[in-house]
Amino acid sequence: MTEDSLFQNPDGNGQVPLSQAQRALELETQLPLTGWQQEVARGLEYGLEGAESIRDRRIPTFSRGELPHYAGINTFMKAPYLEDVRQVGNYDVAIVGVPHDSGTTYRPGTRFGPQGIRRISALYTPYNFELGIDLREQITLCDVGDIFTIPGNNEKSFDQISKGVAHIFDSGAFPIILGGDHSIGFPTLRGVCRHLGDKKVGIIHFDRHVDTQETDLDERMHTCPWFHATNMKNAPAKNLVQLGIGGWQVPRDGVKVCRDRATNILTVTDIVDMGIDAAVEFALERALDGTDCVYISFDIDCIDAGFVPGTGWPEPGGLLPREALALLAKIIRRAPVCGLEVVEVSPPYDVSDMTALMATRVICDAMANLVLSGQLPRKERPSYIHAQAEPELVQWT
Repeated sequence: MTEDSLFQNPDGNGQVPLSQAQRALELETQLPLTGWQQEVARGLEYGLEGAESIRDRRIPTFSRGELPHYAGINTFMKAPYLEDVRQVGNYDVAIVGVPHDSGTTYRPGTRFGPQGIRRISALYTPYNFELGIDLREQITLCDVGDIFTIPGNNEKSFDQISKGVAHIFDSGAFPIILGGDHSIGFPTLRGVCRHLGDKKVGIIHFDRHVDTQETDLDERMHTCPWFHATNMKNAPAKNLVQLGIGGWQVPRDGVKVCRDRATNILTVTDIVDMGIDAAVEFALERALDGTDCVYISFDIDCIDAGFVPGTGWPEPGGLLPREALALLAKIIRRAPVCGLEVVEVSPPYDVSDMTALMATRVICDAMANLVLSGQLPRKERPSYIHAQAEPELVQWT
């Protein structure tokens, strides 16, 4: 669609902008149907033709693909399950679960987060009306399943997580991580840093909590990922941006670290007062200062607890869903994003799957905006991915 086609001039007295709905109706006509047709063909080939009484001959006997939403195996959005992870580089995006909650300090249950997100993601289709995006037609998506974490042992689990994420990142597939508690933020980013060489990564962290303590209860828990992540030379503390921080659950030990390391924080009030666009400018200016890419860590509890009750540390007064999604979209459209994690979804505390559904929305919106910004599908391997794995280098003592 050209810029001129965004306007109509019914009376010759000037251009009138099309409404979002009018523009969306036009955008849909430009989307192909190839992916859907291929999925139907695969369903008939692998699932057998439907019974003779079925009039719609696109329906197979055994459920394959998107439909019906209530049937099938729970991969993310019914994406193909990739059993051989050595083939992950053949896809644009790889979904990976990290069912780990041994870093939780109060309400466990986020080990079931990947399962809960995948289950409710079946409700979604790959098409978004407002954005004019059909993920099935515009990118290739796979689900590699879960990383084998070790219950009760954070450090061994961290090693598993870093190795798994490093493998996906090195393949060239865009990694999307389903948490898990927020302790995984350190090992996921460590996996990315192992293939950055001398490049730098900025961190944009959506949360109500700073998560910058060195230890909690004498271990590296879900309150600690960014202390250890910003120990790595590839992830300078000056490029850590934290959006939505506030409330009654921000430990003073963590606040001191933020002050000492000069990280960047906006509270919900800051974001509301300055406006979404100004908050995005703040985040990008600092996260991209001297870095080559940005990693997004989205803790679902950054959103007001009334919308996301199924989380380990719910805190009232957070962002509204529309605010969080707008921030995310505007950031992704302007930053070279190297990975995304969505953490702290705890199905045992969820109501009507609304928290898991919000996590699904975050992931789908992220993929759509990566497409709109031209970052997906990747036409070539990003220059910041270094082919040889290297151990992380620590800058703080």
